[in-house]
This record gives sequence, C-alpha cells and structure tokens, in this order.
Amino acid sequence: MNNYDEMWKSLNMDLDTHCKLLDVLGQVYADIYLNQDNRPEGMEYFDFVVGEVHGLRIKELLEHKAKGGFIAGAFCLFVPDELILATGGIPIGLCGGADLTTAKAEEFLPRNICPLIKSSVGFKLARICPYFESSDFLIGETTCDGKKKAWEVLNNFIPTQVMHVPHMKTESGKRVYRMELERLMGKLEEAGKTKIGFEQVKKAIELMNNKRRALAGLYETRKHQPSPISGKDALLISQVAFYDDIPRFTASVNKLTGELNKRIEKGISPFARTAPRIMLSGCPSVVPNWKLHHIIETSGASVVVEEACTGTRYFETLVDESSASLNEQLDALARRYLSINCSCFTPNNERTRQILDYAREYHVDGVVYNTLQFCHTYNIEYTRVEKALKEAGIPVLRIETDYTAEDAGQIQTRIEAFLEQIR
Repeated sequence: MNNYDEMWKSLNMDLDTHCKLLDVLGQVYADIYLNQDNRPEGMEYFDFVVGEVHGLRIKELLEHKAKGGFIAGAFCLFVPDELILATGGIPIGLCGGADLTTAKAEEFLPRNICPLIKSSVGFKLARICPYFESSDFLIGETTCDGKKKAWEVLNNFIPTQVMHVPHMKTESGKRVYRMELERLMGKLEEAGKTKIGFEQVKKAIELMNNKRRALAGLYETRKHQPSPISGKDALLISQVAFYDDIPRFTASVNKLTGELNKRIEKGISPFARTAPRIMLSGCPSVVPNWKLHHIIETSGASVVVEEACTGTRYFETLVDESSASLNEQLDALARRYLSINCSCFTPNNERTRQILDYAREYHVDGVVYNTLQFCHTYNIEYTRVEKALKEAGIPVLRIETDYTAEDAGQIQTRIEAFLEQIR
C-alpha cells in the first residue's frame, strides 16, 4: 500500500492504532486468502481492492467530495443505494466485523449486545475506519432494537438519519416504507443540493441492477459440482460489493464469471468432487470476519452459497425498470427492498422456503446456520429453519459465535464432526 498517512491524518484518524490494525489484517488476509491453491486469476483484482481498502478507495471518495458529491455510510440492505446515487452521493457499507474496538464500544453499550453493533460503534469511536471518517452522515434503520439505540449513540459523533423499516410485510407496512423513502429523499436532496428526478433514479436503478445481475451470474457458477471458486473468495467478492466503485466492480465480477465458466468446461476446481457442499445461512459475515468460511473449507468442505446479507439477500431481486414516473420508481423500490427476507420480519415463512429452494438449487449436502451472540431474531428463527431442513432430510448445524478467535478450535471440532456425519 502507498503511504496515505497525510490523508488519514486529515481525517483525524488514530494513526498508531490504525497501522496496527492494517498490519494484523494484512497477515490474516495472507494466511486465509493468499495461501489458497488453484485460485482463479480474476481474484487478483479483489486482492488489490483489499490491499488498497483504506488507501486508494478512500482517496477516490475524498476526490468525489471535493467535486461537490457526498458520502453516505449505511449498515443494512434496506437503505436504498439507488436514491443515494441519484442525488450525487456514494453509498458505503460500514458494518464492522472485528473485535478490536469492543472495549471502546462498551463505554456506551452493554456487553450483552451483538458483536456487529459493538464493532460498528467501536470503529467510529476509536477513529480507525476511514470510511466512517469520510462519511458526511450515516443512515441507520430499525431492523432490531439494538441497532435502534446504537444510532442514538452514533448520532452524538456523526449525523445519523434513521429509516423506519416495518416488521410486517403487510399493505400498511409497505405504505410505511414507501413514506420512509420520501422522507429519506428529502435528506439526500439536501445533501446533494439537487432534486431527485426520474432520469437520475432510472440511471441509478440500472446501475444497481447490473451489479446484482453480475453477482447472480457469479453465484450461478457455484451451482456446478464441484464449484469453480472457493466460498471464501465468493464471500470476499460479496464484501467488496459494499464499498467498491460500482461500474468497476460489476465489470470485474463479470470478467471473473467468464473465467469461472471456462474453469467449469475444463473441470478446474479448488475442491474434490466428493467435498461436502455447504450452505451458510443466517447472520452476515462482514469484513474482516472470514472465520467460519475458513474453518469449513480447511476442514475439507466447499461453501457453495450464503443465505445472508453478505450473500444472496444482497442481489436476489431486481428493481422493476419499466416505471414511467418517479412515483412508480419509488413504488418499485419499495417492492424490491421489502422483498428481502430478513429475520426482522414476522411472520417470516418466506425465508424458510427460500433456504429450502437454495438447498436444492445449489445441491447442498448440509447447512451451517451461523448466528452472532445476542442476535435474537436469527437465533429464534433457527428452530423453524431446523425443523424444515430436517423434514427435507438436510443435515443442519447451528454455530453461535462472535468476532474473537477464541472459539475457533471448538468450532472446528464441531464442523469436522458435522462433515463426518454428512459423509
């Protein structure tokens, strides 16, 4: 990485702690990703993005701001990227996936709250994330009680807009979300010093749909037996999707997918054909949380699909591009975003059916249900998902974890026993 100290200093970052973070992450990344055998050549681009994750990309964001644009940090799939893009902003995913800032976060948050929330708040408080420091404001959402209160804490340090996400997919719920889109538009128009128009939204919808199509095409190759790409690499691509330049990212994914299709034709894969095919379901795995994928695949299995926000939920549904007016576009956005099968909804039978559909489509031998500690919605939904999978004859293992490495040995033992059961 080039020397970006002056840039980071201008963002008022804690340079000493930040450098220690980069040193640790660089070594972890090399151990987990760069030591893989038989990787596709197209992964070099994503390695480069991670290598410049706090450097070149931040430079690009600051240049965008210097030209009059703005940066909106978000934490959830329910925040519509299309509206941010339509007002001259760049949406950036901000969820933290490391335990490094837990102590800082616990100055304001209770210990028994999910590690994702603590990590997100902690990264801001510790001033070691240049994406936080580059953002003009944050957009939170009401998908769980912990997040709702965390936004109040963050608002003391950076302006934080909160979107109300209804927890029932009823007609009244859809109206509420549609109204929230209009309220968010007001904030974004103010930030972008512009009025949202039909053509701007149309262009943004097409941009995001093309990105989703690219990811869907990538995941389609993973249905092949054996998969032409590791689950770790596919996860990395999904994680990069939240902060990379959209046209560049889309082109890189499409290029990689072309390579993967050629690998399928030639029978090239990092896995043996007999490797158990695993679906990872549940909580998102955000940067730099690669623990579970790494353990599963170093134990001899292949992760072939993620039913998660860092997976299929990010791209599975497109926004209708046939709208003839701005109002119709907002309706289309509301339909698309409320089709996401998050565990915050009740009832949530659609998610269970979707997991079963993915198990068939990706020829899954077993499911690892991943939950973070104190994530009540996903933890509670496990009972329903477990029942449906067992009735379908699909083995399932629930892993509850956090962002530390302390439970890695125990998880590996359980994963190995689960894989032996499958075999």
